[in-house]
Amino acid sequence: MREVKPYTVWRHFKGTRAFVITLAKHSETGEDLVVYYCMDNKGKTNHTDGIYARPLKMFLSEVDHEKYPEVKQKYRFEEEKSE
Repeated sequence: MREVKPYTVWRHFKGTRAFVITLAKHSETGEDLVVYYCMDNKGKTNHTDGIYARPLKMFLSEVDHEKYPEVKQKYRFEEEKSE
């Protein structure tokens, strides 16, 4: 089971990286969120480098390979393991 923890770095399937700052709960719905710093964007996505919040379920979801057939990565975000 994949687990998102603060202070970890994750690679987005479009090539950016996300530094997880913390996990949070949506104040109205109680939905679990990942708060992260998007970095290394350089035009790879429609985001700019900066701080974002994304539902945990979406953060851990699989890539839509019908929409992105060329993508080799299985998940939207995959943790970069330190050596």
